[in-house]
Amino acid sequence: MVTKRRQEDDELLLFRKSIQGFADKYIAPYYEEWEEAGTIPRELWRKLGEEGLLCIDVPEEYGGMGVPYRYASLVVEELTRLGFTTIAINITVHANIVAHYVLGSGTEEQKQYYLPKLASGEMVGAIAMTEPGAGSDLQGMKTTAVYDEATDTYRLSGSKTFITNGQLGDFIVVAAITDATVAPAKGTSLFILDDPETPGFARGKNLKKIGLHSCDTSELFFDDVILPASHILGEKNKGFITLMQELPRERLTLAVCAQGAMEGALEWTIQYIQEREAFKKKISDFQNTRFKIAEMKTKVRLHRAFIDECMTLIEQDALDTATASMAKLTCSEAQGEVVDGCLQLFGGYGYMTEYPISRAFVDARVQRIYGGTSEIMKQIIANDILGK
Repeated sequence: MVTKRRQEDDELLLFRKSIQGFADKYIAPYYEEWEEAGTIPRELWRKLGEEGLLCIDVPEEYGGMGVPYRYASLVVEELTRLGFTTIAINITVHANIVAHYVLGSGTEEQKQYYLPKLASGEMVGAIAMTEPGAGSDLQGMKTTAVYDEATDTYRLSGSKTFITNGQLGDFIVVAAITDATVAPAKGTSLFILDDPETPGFARGKNLKKIGLHSCDTSELFFDDVILPASHILGEKNKGFITLMQELPRERLTLAVCAQGAMEGALEWTIQYIQEREAFKKKISDFQNTRFKIAEMKTKVRLHRAFIDECMTLIEQDALDTATASMAKLTCSEAQGEVVDGCLQLFGGYGYMTEYPISRAFVDARVQRIYGGTSEIMKQIIANDILGK
């Protein structure tokens, strides 16, 4: 067992180094440009696919590599650790969320057709759940899909907002009400929109955010968009159940991103305080600095242990909703605290955009909002412990 675990560690280390090499060559030289532009180029998606960095925990028969979850999570963890959080979030939505909706709920034909295209980067995936008036309350959804028996099609109408990969996405999973006579939890279905030129479909502007600048985030509009019944993903009126089944993976992956961001911020800060001087002393020699670093390092290490536990659980198909919510809650909250503490140790330079800690600071804030707010996570956890 020890020998096997050691081999796995060595393989993960090699994979981490390959991610670093990819980032050095294809991301680092252009990242500032993409941040200014508010999006990443489609060519990067193809490069990610060529290097085997997309959908790698999808079975080989569908274009992936069939490796355990921890390999897929390492892609986004390492990118956030290096400071390329926006790319990590783009990949999280595409590979760790959208692809697994197809893998878990799609028909065999859908899996054979779409998953290889997602794994290669030929298609860019997005998921459209959030609406302008609903936010984290998925049961407040207003988008509808009305069935036409004569043509065996659905007429999709409504709008979505805050959609990651919304500008480039050409494989969009859309949640809509298909039975208005029951509660949304019992009358929601998921649809595949795979042609951006479909009449009635329109993208709004690329929304400007305080952070995650190159992670395009859009409004999407559906004005009587006609979709064939074969474009339902999963069972009709069971979409809400599918969403709930996939949320643990989504929330754990966001927790992994938070962990990577914390570790990266702390690495930059430790290096900085050992080089920077104030009052003729290295900043690292001040007691306050040493104590803060000790506190933050301890917090980061504790969260690493929890993340590793959750990875083992998800690979055993045993990660429950409450535990995933705990991971998302505590890691995203800790990320905010650690990155803020690190920025403080940079002093005025931490507020300058030329230092990556400043970007890490603004990128961290949304982690406590998307994928379910911290308040929603607490409610889920409390319900699991105490009942509703």
